Amino acid sequence: MLSETIKISFRQRRIRRLFRNSLAMPLEFLIQLAGYPKLVGWKSASLSARCLAEGEKKLKVIIFAAFLTATLNAQYPGWTSYTNGQQVNTIADSGNELWIGTQGGGLVKMNKTTGKMTFYNHTNSGLPYNYNRVVALAIEGSTVWIGAYGLTKFDGTNWTEYAYQTGTVYAIAVQDSNIWVGTDDRGLVKFDGTNWTVYNTGNSGLPYNAVNALAIEDSSIWIGTCNGLAKFDGTNWTVYKTSNSGLPDNYVRTIAIEESNIWIGTHGGLAKFDGTNWTVFNTSNSDLPSNSVQALAIEGSTVWIGANGLSKFDGTNWTVYDTLNSGLSHNRVYSIVIDDSIKWVGTYNGLAKFDGVNWTAFNTSNSGLPDNHISELAIEENNVWIGTNGLVNFDGTNWTIYDTSNSGLLYNGIHALAIEGNNIWVGTWVGGLAKFDGTNWTVYDTSNSDLPSNYVQALAIEGSTVWVGANGLSKFNGTNWTVYDTLNSGLPDNDVHAIAIEGSNIWIATWGYLFYGGGLVKFDGVNWTVYDTSNSGLPSNYVKAIAIEGSNVWIATNGLVKFDGTNWTVYNTSNSGLPDNGVNAIAIEGNNKWVGTSGGGIAKFDGTTWTVFNTSNSGLSSNCVSALAIEGSNVWVGTDGQGISVYSFVGIEESSNPKSPLQNSKLEIGQNPFIKSTIIKYFIPVRTRVILSVYDISGSCAKTLINEEKPAGVYNITLTANDLKTGIYFVRLTTGTFKTTKKITIIK
Repeated sequence: MLSETIKISFRQRRIRRLFRNSLAMPLEFLIQLAGYPKLVGWKSASLSARCLAEGEKKLKVIIFAAFLTATLNAQYPGWTSYTNGQQVNTIADSGNELWIGTQGGGLVKMNKTTGKMTFYNHTNSGLPYNYNRVVALAIEGSTVWIGAYGLTKFDGTNWTEYAYQTGTVYAIAVQDSNIWVGTDDRGLVKFDGTNWTVYNTGNSGLPYNAVNALAIEDSSIWIGTCNGLAKFDGTNWTVYKTSNSGLPDNYVRTIAIEESNIWIGTHGGLAKFDGTNWTVFNTSNSDLPSNSVQALAIEGSTVWIGANGLSKFDGTNWTVYDTLNSGLSHNRVYSIVIDDSIKWVGTYNGLAKFDGVNWTAFNTSNSGLPDNHISELAIEENNVWIGTNGLVNFDGTNWTIYDTSNSGLLYNGIHALAIEGNNIWVGTWVGGLAKFDGTNWTVYDTSNSDLPSNYVQALAIEGSTVWVGANGLSKFNGTNWTVYDTLNSGLPDNDVHAIAIEGSNIWIATWGYLFYGGGLVKFDGVNWTVYDTSNSGLPSNYVKAIAIEGSNVWIATNGLVKFDGTNWTVYNTSNSGLPDNGVNAIAIEGNNKWVGTSGGGIAKFDGTTWTVFNTSNSGLSSNCVSALAIEGSNVWVGTDGQGISVYSFVGIEESSNPKSPLQNSKLEIGQNPFIKSTIIKYFIPVRTRVILSVYDISGSCAKTLINEEKPAGVYNITLTANDLKTGIYFVRLTTGTFKTTKKITIIK
């Protein structure tokens, strides 16, 4: 896996790219797309930000029937997802099987005897789309309760999703017939199978609405929040903080019950509470290797602790296992489950089984991908080459990873790929250019060649010549280098992002900075022709990708552009079915143009009709698409954070595609959260009855904005908050049988 330093560097690059994509994107959305944890998201580094961002939301106790749930058995024919699920967030034991919640790889069921794994993700199951991230699990008989964005129940056949009732879930506990749910910002929720009861800071003794941990002790429930520990016996609340108890830190991450003792893992160390006395263990008074305690499990009178490794404490002695002295694959431990004498340990880098002597590692991914951020794809006959955190080859069965540890690569960050016969050319972020013939590696960098920069962003093959985008445009024929830049050529900008070959013409995509430089360039070997916003139909000087279709040049920029040598045609969200103006990738398949966008998924355009595939209507794993490649009847889709989705369109398209064009309806919210008003924008592709309604947190319709027949088109409507209270609401667009919903927040 990447070191944290390298990951941050990759993400800074993604933010840079995405920033140039759309200056209007919200910062939080940019950060999510770039691969950082969601600001109000997952259960590791982002929890602190999530706790700090917690608002003054005051909600009443709500008891209501199970409303707006969805019973799903969803599959998307023709779709396959490949992801990295090595980060294990949570584990639950159901007897013969172990259930594993991963970060990016969805849900995994493992037979403990055979080791056989079954993978559930958005593509092949009813697991709701939330970056294939599962952060909480609980077992109730033969039912698995799953915490992601919303609470999901899986009985082995049917999936039932409760997203509206809970929001993002971080902890689940089963108490008799009650399911207790710790949420991201809605407090503590109890579900008895029919009714929902919400406890928050406004109506109970809960000290904070962000709940990280739950544990059942007889008829009481212990609740770990970002601002203290609480005990609730069904009537009374008791709150423990650093100010009134021995709790070492108010940030409580994990709780475990050992007979009459409550063990609490915090950011300030480990605490034991016997109902009267507090005992604190930290790095200064014990052998605890870190004060950040992320996981706890009880084995008799022994406590197992996840804190910079795995520690065992029997009340007297400490034993610490880490990557240096054991088979633990990573020192960051997120979950621990005791199964008789077996310890199952979920880490940042996989699942480990420890029987007290031997360690066994398990791969919880459904692929050999080392990372879910895909930067480039290239097809070589039946082989797919993948640029990610390293170079990956997939032949349909076997995954082979090439990185700095086992190949000639000088850096694992892959930016560009090109196939030349039996050679694969690889452009890296700061490691120069590499050629691999299947056996030997040849590396070209600034120290041994005329390559002007080790930051290679683009590659294209013209016969035996390699064109390279790296601080200008370079041509390499195997012996000689020719370098073109802004000083010696007509190149308008040295930041070359893509290169395409059209006969004797070289088309170059450059990266304009805001309103100067950049644009699209044609070079015929002698003359340079620059097209930009001042002299062409190009809507932006920031050009990200180019694809050639006969005499047509297709351009990815702020929208999709076609240039036939004379005329410019611009397709965007206002005049076409393009789902998002941030176009990152283009692939040509026959008469079809496949278009990958920053937030709208992918679109297929046959010259007349647009068909959109996104996470709501297909098995696409993410709406942020970074790379596309065609292999026979398969479209390979690389995403910026959710691995690879593959769509097989021959013989499946009719049943997989939305049968009704209404599936392409779109709903967008303007300012959100908002105080007084916001603009709601929606698109309908054909004439139909439109119902646009606002629902409150209980599922009751607060107001209906539209209920009438409308012709095809894009519409804007203002939603005013005059008659709505502060809180969370849901805007639902219904067009025929198609429904889509967006969450909004009103602050007054």
